[in-house]
Amino acid sequence: MIFFDELQACINCATSLKSFKLDGRFDVICSGSLMGINYNEIESNSVGYKEDYEMHSMDFEEFLWAKGYSEGHICNLLQHMFTVTPLSNVELEVMFENFREFMVLGGMPAIVNSFVKNKNYSGTLKLQKQILLDYEEDITKYAGGLDKGKILNIYRKIPVFLGQDNKKFQISKVEHGARNREYVGVVDWLDNAGIINVCHCMEQPELPLKGNYNPDNYKIYYRDTGLLIGALDQEAQEDLRYNKNFNIYKGAIYENVVADMLVKQGYSLFFYKNEKGTLEMDFFVRDTNSLIPVEVKAIDGSTVSLNRLIDNEKYADVKYGIKLGYKNIGFNGKFYTFPYFLTFLLKRFLNMRHQ
Repeated sequence: MIFFDELQACINCATSLKSFKLDGRFDVICSGSLMGINYNEIESNSVGYKEDYEMHSMDFEEFLWAKGYSEGHICNLLQHMFTVTPLSNVELEVMFENFREFMVLGGMPAIVNSFVKNKNYSGTLKLQKQILLDYEEDITKYAGGLDKGKILNIYRKIPVFLGQDNKKFQISKVEHGARNREYVGVVDWLDNAGIINVCHCMEQPELPLKGNYNPDNYKIYYRDTGLLIGALDQEAQEDLRYNKNFNIYKGAIYENVVADMLVKQGYSLFFYKNEKGTLEMDFFVRDTNSLIPVEVKAIDGSTVSLNRLIDNEKYADVKYGIKLGYKNIGFNGKFYTFPYFLTFLLKRFLNMRHQ
């Protein structure tokens, strides 16, 4: 087997894949960062002679595997969801503890490996900060024709946006007096580079999801929640690691990790907020015939928007909803309640529900 790593440093290695395939003697794997951008520069991309994969950091399921959980444990969690059977208090607390660790660490393999081997957080923050610096280095190295300073401006301001009650991305908050036209392509670059997840605001809470959103109204999340933690100031990091006080950051960490878990299941990200601000929803997914609002609750509170979307005949595509929080499994006839950590099973649950 031949393994070409860091393909972005010599992207025309991809051209050789056709020859390797026709030769047939070797298995060849290529890997690299920022491939969504660098593929545009490959003169001949061996189309038909290779298979592409988009790689993510580890999801919560893989984190559980790293900690020794088996496929049987995962199947048991899915069965609890499907039968709407609450977990025992012990199961719930153990899984929440695992999930808190995952939120702090994220899914970068070296960081998870360090934590599992050492059984503590020692050295993990240093690794997170190094990855953040590596991203900045990649930005300055591979930004091409775009203004590298503008890309770094947005990249460094993501925690600021997530820390606000209104998490909507606004150019004016990135740089005083900045205009949208000056930043054209910058957010797309970060998205294609695999550094951020973009969540677009829907025009109306109705199907279809794609083609029903405003391309200029969106939120930005880190692809990996551990890197969001690493980007915060040191006092906030220590508070989160040792006091586990996640609620102080206005729900940003919970929203970021849920966005990350949805994307890793293949979902695109959409939210909704009407002009008056009287109706808003964190995320939407769908099954075969309905639009499903997903509410993320940092603290247990009222679900006015979720109830309004389900009850109002105006929103005919919404038949039921999902609420994620620090709660056990339940269903009240209108929406399912799941603990945050079960988000990674949402697509499998929805598929089972409609079989």
